[in-house]
Amino acid sequence: MELNPFRRRNSTPRMERLRALSLFAALSSGELAIVDGLLHEREFLKDEVIFDEGEDGQAIYIVLDGSVLICRQGESDAVLATVAAGGFFGDLALLENLPRAAQARAAENARLAVFFRDDFLGLMETHGIIASKISLQLARNMGRRLRDATLGDAAARRHL
Repeated sequence: MELNPFRRRNSTPRMERLRALSLFAALSSGELAIVDGLLHEREFLKDEVIFDEGEDGQAIYIVLDGSVLICRQGESDAVLATVAAGGFFGDLALLENLPRAAQARAAENARLAVFFRDDFLGLMETHGIIASKISLQLARNMGRRLRDATLGDAAARRHL
């Protein structure tokens, strides 16, 4: 057995995927291992509904494999976004207990990591620094989406 002193300890393929996400970019290896222990893995078949519009938001979903469509319920051609492997969706559910604004459906067979709000709230109590790092990344991501939507609307108006 060859020992490599530069290999990350306890690194798994899932941990490497999580490490690449902006959501967990500020976490150390040890902090990421704590978060990884809180994630639940789920598999969805093509066209399977992950959650419906109007359901209580309970978790954020991280796409490990496959892709997910975010769309208006009952309108198959009303796709709002496609989330590919390495992306995440449903992030408002970590912060607020509000109904889902859209439906999420597997665009193809997909494997997702699920981070439940209750686990995140527990993380805030036990590992506040980790939770604050994730919260900051969530805020940055939401700000980026808001900025993109605002600039996208402004650009569209210029072309009218």
